[in-house]
Parts: sequence; C-alpha cells; structure tokens
Amino acid sequence: MTRPEKTVFISYRRTNIGYALAVYQNLTSKGYDCFFDYNSIDSGDFEQIILNNIASRAHFVVLLTPSALERLSESGDWLRREMEYAIEMKRNIVPLTMENFDWDKASKYLTDGLEPIKNYNALRVPTDYFMEAMERLSSRHLNVTLDAVIHPRNVVAQQAADRAQEEAESQPQVTEEAIENELSAEEWLQRGFDLNDNSQEELDYYTQAIQLKPDYAEAYNNRGIVRKAQGDLNGAIQDYTESIRLNNSELHLPYNNRGNAYEVQGDLDTAIQDYNQAIQLKPDYADAFINRGIAHKAQGDLDTAIQDYNQAIQLKPDYADAFINRGIAHKAQGDLD
Repeated sequence: MTRPEKTVFISYRRTNIGYALAVYQNLTSKGYDCFFDYNSIDSGDFEQIILNNIASRAHFVVLLTPSALERLSESGDWLRREMEYAIEMKRNIVPLTMENFDWDKASKYLTDGLEPIKNYNALRVPTDYFMEAMERLSSRHLNVTLDAVIHPRNVVAQQAADRAQEEAESQPQVTEEAIENELSAEEWLQRGFDLNDNSQEELDYYTQAIQLKPDYAEAYNNRGIVRKAQGDLNGAIQDYTESIRLNNSELHLPYNNRGNAYEVQGDLDTAIQDYNQAIQLKPDYADAFINRGIAHKAQGDLDTAIQDYNQAIQLKPDYADAFINRGIAHKAQGDLD
C-alpha cells in the first residue's frame, strides 16, 4: 500500500491535458500514487469520487495557466471546487505555473475561497526545463510533512481512481520533445489569449500553436473566433469544425461559435442545429440559449425565441442582453407591457 506522503491529486483544466499527462507520468515513475482524471469521470458519483480522492491524498498539484482561470467565475466550475476543497482539507497545495502566468492578472479570478491559493509555494515550469522542474517538485514541494488528516478512500472513489489510472497508463509515454512542444504550444495559445484583440498577430499566435501541436482543438476554436471577427466566415467555420472533430474538451464552445458563424451567413437552420448541440452538451450554457433565441426570432418564431431568452435569464439572472432581446421580441408581438 502506498504511503500517504506519496499520494497526489492532479487538478487541471482539460485544455491543459497534455501538460497534466506529462506531470502524471513523471510522478508515477517516481512511485507516487496519483489521481488523474484523464477521460473525465461520467458517472453520477462524480462529486463523491472527486472530493473523496482529494481528501484521501496528501498532496494537491494544480496546473495554472491564464486560460485555465478564465471560467473560475462560472457556477459549478469544477477546477474552482477542487481547489476550494483542497484548501478546506488542508492538503499540501502546489500550484504549477507556466512561464507566462502572471499572479497579478490572476488575482481577479482568485477571489473568495480561492484567495489562499496565492499564498502557497508555487513552482514555475519553464518550457525548456520541464524535467528539472519535475525534479524540484518531487524533491522539495512534495517532500514536506503534512499535518492534515488523510481521510480513508471509499470503494467507489478507489474504483474510479483505478480506472482513471488504467486509462492514463494506456497513453503513450510523453517524450521530452513532446513536452517541449506541448508547453510551447500552450505558451503561444496564452499569448493569443492575453492579446485578445482579434488582430493578425493574435491569429498568428494560434497558428503557431497549431503548428507545434496539430491536434490542438482549443487553438483551432480560438483562431476561428479571430477569423470570424475579421470577416473570414468560411475560415472560421473550418476552424470550429476541426476543433469539434478533434473532440475539444469544451465541445459546447466550438458548436456555439460555429452556430454564430452560420447565423451571420444566413444559414439559420444549421446555426440552430449547432446551438442545439451546444445546449445538449452543456444544458446550463446561457449564451447558446440567447443565440438560439436570436436565430429563432430571425426566422419569425417569436414564441420560441422568447422561451430561449427566458431560459437564458433563468440560468443567468443578470444577463442584460437576454432581457433586451426578450423585450424586442415582445415588442414585435405587440406586447408593449
């Protein structure tokens, strides 16, 4: 049985899965028992499995990148919940940050229960010195005495951990060259993410990320956003379609974005099909509801449009655009009250 001080929970955003897999493989090669949800647990016991595996492991390693923090404000975001629970359980928390991670910029996301994250002993992982950083992780950051109580692992959580480990172990060994490409691609993605001005420079950053990592679904989605903003709708649709084909870890995003592009092209039926897919994948995705409502209104189906706006408001009560669009639809119906 693995000693408690050799147990680790790896927390990460699925956009950083290649980076997380490399960390997992390095730690397991050193004898650590790691929980690493490679394929995403889909059972109804998800909450029990995740929280119990945090409570039953001494160390909590969390991968922090600018894009990983972006959705921390969303309700039910699991990266946030994992970090908050690790803080509550007093795990030994080690944030791993990329070279371009900026704690000052991250402060707006690390609020309320996440504020303590800024006080932990973080480890920066330079692109060219990944293996050296991993050696420092095991020899220093994980080589500490833990005062917190390690809770027993229940049967369901242990079985899920075993399955997750089997899935991760079935993946090819990540080479140092692949690690360098993965981290370099992530840095190019982050540069584009930080720029966020729909410029040619931002588009070039995403293209560079794709050249380094041809299966980088998130980079295709982001490049599609820039292409759409620049008026290249066909190019945007191609990028969104490729992101979907590559099974983007946040599939609802490229479906919603492709729907936007089809809608601008005037193909409302196809746009609605994409919004339907986005909603099926993420039923609490308010943006897809309002976008589908706009498409229904453009087709003259005001009742269905209002239903979608109502759903968007129910999911996001402060969604001003949903209120405005609903008001416009009611006015079009002649309902001025």
